[in-house]
Amino acid sequence: MKYSTKSRYALRLMVDLTLHGNGDYIALKDISERQNISVKYLEQIVSVLGKAGMLKSVRGPQGGYKLAKDPSEYTAGDILRITEGNLAPIPCLENEENDCDRISQCATLDFWKGLYDTVNSYVDGVTLQELAERFKLKSSIDFII
Repeated sequence: MKYSTKSRYALRLMVDLTLHGNGDYIALKDISERQNISVKYLEQIVSVLGKAGMLKSVRGPQGGYKLAKDPSEYTAGDILRITEGNLAPIPCLENEENDCDRISQCATLDFWKGLYDTVNSYVDGVTLQELAERFKLKSSIDFII
């Protein structure tokens, strides 16, 4: 499965808020400059994340966005599911009950189920806090020759 630009940018936005928030509201203009993402695109993303209860916002000159919860309480899976929907690799795994007519004779269902379980396990095992810490680690590497 390929993930949309919206999902990739949503993760970057949330990491940026984690790194720069410190409890303050951050203007989209500032995030836009750091992440090289247009303000218009960020507005679409914060709208979706805000409706899902992941962000708090304040209007006005001192306004902006901040995380609604601690970064350790968000997983990459939470963010991806908001922007992508269900992460199932095939339609018959999208619902709790598999109503496929071929379920009893499908030779590949176990493969797809295994892939789905692996993806969910991975994305649900990485928190926003961990993504921010990985970024800090990467950006602190100093190459001295």
